[in-house]
Amino acid sequence: MPASDPTAWASFERPTSFAVVGLGGAGSEAVRDLLGLGIPAVRPLAINTDAAHLDRMPIDRRILIGHHRFRGRGSGGDRDGVLSAIEEERDEVLRQLRPFEVVFLLGALGGGTGSALLPYLVRELRETDAIPVPVAFLPFHVEVRTNSSRRDSVRATLRELEEMGGLLLLLANEKLRRFDGLPIHRALGVRNAFLHGLVASLVDMVENPSQLNVDLATIKRHLAGSGTSTLLCGEVHVSEPERLLPQAIRDSLLDFELGRRTRALIHIEGGSNLTLGVFDQLLQTAHAQLGEPDELLFGTRVRPEPREVIRLTGLVSGITVGSIHGLLGSGPSPPALAP
Repeated sequence: MPASDPTAWASFERPTSFAVVGLGGAGSEAVRDLLGLGIPAVRPLAINTDAAHLDRMPIDRRILIGHHRFRGRGSGGDRDGVLSAIEEERDEVLRQLRPFEVVFLLGALGGGTGSALLPYLVRELRETDAIPVPVAFLPFHVEVRTNSSRRDSVRATLRELEEMGGLLLLLANEKLRRFDGLPIHRALGVRNAFLHGLVASLVDMVENPSQLNVDLATIKRHLAGSGTSTLLCGEVHVSEPERLLPQAIRDSLLDFELGRRTRALIHIEGGSNLTLGVFDQLLQTAHAQLGEPDELLFGTRVRPEPREVIRLTGLVSGITVGSIHGLLGSGPSPPALAP
């Protein structure tokens, strides 16, 4: 069959497959919120040690682990017990995840199920061709200060995730204090809505072709050997391009700090009124805000109609974990990339 015949490449023209996996109670609740907000082309899965909680989740694919050890009543913070439990169900869990190319893993740190499963599944998925994206919900600072077992669990999990590098999203409950007038369930809803924006932005960047394209292979090359990376997204009015990246950093609920050596992959989307001058200003601002990164790659998508807003999705590598490290008694972590 000649290569010029479209049927020769038709088998390759399938969307990148995304999964979002809730680990434990908090992770599964977050997946439920993401589904409620709507994410096309993303398949949900929930894994838990708590049968009653798992049964309430409006998710078709659910896996209960630790049947014999925990009898469906939750792990009670037993991180080692969860690791034993997941080994028993390893083949089934990996069978469920094997079809996907990008897997978001959502879990809270400090307890048993999410803390144990996040690094475990990142390691397992790294052995495949998938990109694992651990999304860790960091506890409020008072929880870390007043509970030594919780502090030890957070420290151990963060250490594992940092050592593995790659894309790591640390959502800080402490940053929700700016919404202290909201009921707690609505404040957590704000956090999950922010996460929805991150997931939807990454999916959109990869799934929909651009004039200057950012595909999955580009993302993999960017992440390879880049230390720890994070994901940013934001949008501003087209008349204020200089505010786009600073706003994405300032309004983020993620806990990170820029290292001394950074690399960035920036994707910009706008309408037909997005001029070359505005685009250049966006890149110049990104270069300055990110500390003159060693590498700045970019893509862009211009819609055929004028748009009032421009949108940014960015992968920034060479970050370090932020304020939580000081509370863990380990001090700030070293830069993810060597100076």
